[in-house]
Amino acid sequence: MRDFHLLVVDDDDRIRDLLKRYLVKAGYRVSAASDAACARRLMQTLSFDLAILDIMMPGEDGLSLLTAIRSHADTPVMLLTARGMAEDRIEGLKRGADDYLAKPFDPQELELRVSAILRRAGSDQERPRVLRLSGLEFDPDRGQLASPERQVRLTGSETLLLSKLAERAGEPVSREELARATSAGLERAIDVQVTRLRRKIERDPRQPVHLQTVRGVGYRLVVD
Repeated sequence: MRDFHLLVVDDDDRIRDLLKRYLVKAGYRVSAASDAACARRLMQTLSFDLAILDIMMPGEDGLSLLTAIRSHADTPVMLLTARGMAEDRIEGLKRGADDYLAKPFDPQELELRVSAILRRAGSDQERPRVLRLSGLEFDPDRGQLASPERQVRLTGSETLLLSKLAERAGEPVSREELARATSAGLERAIDVQVTRLRRKIERDPRQPVHLQTVRGVGYRLVVD
């Protein structure tokens, strides 16, 4: 898996530290800046896969910084906005933002949105966009599992779980990480969801080919 480098820009120390801690825990490298001037200095010397910008900052705000980024780079940008400030979100999208997240936010939603932006940006091109699983195809961007004859219904938690495994296809993913990335919350609930997914994906759920158990760690998704 590529070592993604993220830039977090927010003048609120508490939110900035929360963002950094959670994203580092999710496996990303993170640099943080308290204002636009600090962010500009970092971007002059470092390369980033995604920038997360707070709109409401003293001095130069996030929208101005977004415009500056777009003038010379196509780095994906997520905006943090005050809840209910629709005009800021619309203006941000007009200026080229890839997504926005309203404060206060759920850290799980943050991670899912970051992952989706990186996929859309093509930053993880080593992984196929559609994964083939013994006659079924899983599209992580759409959250759809289907065969030529039918679409397989997935619950929201199953979609999150399969999407997380798809991000790291071929690599072991711990139960703890899967629990954080889904609405399951508890590691033992992951085992239940994997059992259900095997019934929907595997030709013989008792001898799984695609959703493999990695003893002492968690699970691994193996594609065709």
